[in-house]
Amino acid sequence: MAAGPPPPLEPGVLPTFPEEGFTEKFLRKTRENPLVPLGCLCTVSVLVYGIICFKKGNTRRSQLMMRARVIAQGCTFAALLGGMVATAIKSR
Repeated sequence: MAAGPPPPLEPGVLPTFPEEGFTEKFLRKTRENPLVPLGCLCTVSVLVYGIICFKKGNTRRSQLMMRARVIAQGCTFAALLGGMVATAIKSR
């Protein structure tokens, strides 16, 4: 099994991106897919409320909030995947 030499590793012209700070990048990504930050905010809100209910001793409400947190995380993940698919389709 004789293999030839490996192909040359010459990258083409690499794209250059302007320097972008955290705020600019966050705002750009939020405009591209606004459901992800909204889902994150919803997930954190439900989590905090569930922890508060747990500390107060309301275990039934706390369990309900933890289940709602899992659902909110799933919706956020679905929004993330949907945004990635939409961006991939739009770039074609």
